Amino acid sequence: MKVAVVKESAPGERRVALVPEGVPRLTGAGLEVLVERGAGAGAWFTDSAYSEAGASVVPAADAYRDADVVLSVTRPEAKKLRSGQAVFGMLAPLTDPSYASSLAKAGVTAVSLDGLPRTLSRTQAMDALTSQANVAGYKAVLIAAAAYGRFFPLLITAAGTARPAKLLVLGTGVAGLQAIGTAKRLGAQVSGYDVRPASRDEVSSLGATFIELTSGLSAAGEGGYARELTQEERDAQQAELAGHIARHDVVITTAQVPGRRPPLLVTDDAVKGMAAGSVLVDMGASDLGGNVAGSVPGETVVTENGVTVIGAVNLPSSVPAAASSAYSRNISALLLHMVTEGSLNVDTDDEIQAGVVVSHGGEVVHPAVSRLLGGDR
Repeated sequence: MKVAVVKESAPGERRVALVPEGVPRLTGAGLEVLVERGAGAGAWFTDSAYSEAGASVVPAADAYRDADVVLSVTRPEAKKLRSGQAVFGMLAPLTDPSYASSLAKAGVTAVSLDGLPRTLSRTQAMDALTSQANVAGYKAVLIAAAAYGRFFPLLITAAGTARPAKLLVLGTGVAGLQAIGTAKRLGAQVSGYDVRPASRDEVSSLGATFIELTSGLSAAGEGGYARELTQEERDAQQAELAGHIARHDVVITTAQVPGRRPPLLVTDDAVKGMAAGSVLVDMGASDLGGNVAGSVPGETVVTENGVTVIGAVNLPSSVPAAASSAYSRNISALLLHMVTEGSLNVDTDDEIQAGVVVSHGGEVVHPAVSRLLGGDR
């Protein structure tokens, strides 16, 4: 079976689906690895490094034509794929189900890593959402530090003492906890908030202060995830959070909901209540909306009262080598899970495959995506 690593086509995307050190794992399993020329250049992985690792470096046309399986980070152009092929990537079918439908109609088997059942212990090595969220949480703090006009740590110098920055992380999943850890290492005074009470111990273990709302709001859902808040709960949350937000110099928000509008955590009034020079990094910024009122995906906005609002998008791509290395391990683990005796074995009765296989046999087979399409497969 031939597996092709293709160059990403999304604007600004610098990651690559498989790094050179991941090639021997696939060739050792009896797979032939093709790599499109320049596929790893954005993350500083050279064609020669892939060749030395045992891959064949080929033109783009050959990679798509000859491959049985195409590996990508984001969505490759559907028109480049052919019937009988499979594509593995972060395909975001809940955000754009029409893409999944186009692949099904083209006879392409689509496997999307963002549908992985994350509560299964045996999927940890395949969990691209977690690995990329780790990178994003780290980079969000660096972006905030660069935009903030003062020091993060306490500094005592001959010119006087600079107090540490007060930083608040809203949402303490993987990205949030990484942001907390990174901000602590930079010396900030860090607090964290989440609607899941179970996250208190995780926040405290990193040396940060867990903020509890007096309303006692709890939104723990199944599998350790947060459930969606009611409008009444959301209003109470926003009103009380506004006071905490105003007391911090930097706020990083991390709440995202695949395929739906992210929850608004920082209202317009909360932004207006922050001091001039404060920084907000909205990791939930998207075309559907964001966690912060007034945030614009991919842009930095300075409000009338001097607050910098950063609509942070695709942060893992800004740390391309580390993000690619982690993703490479994830996609390889999932691919090999689905390979039997050198061939791809699609079995949607398998609980892992049930979450990640979006289209197969000319149909959209993922129930959630099919519902979004109105049953039109």
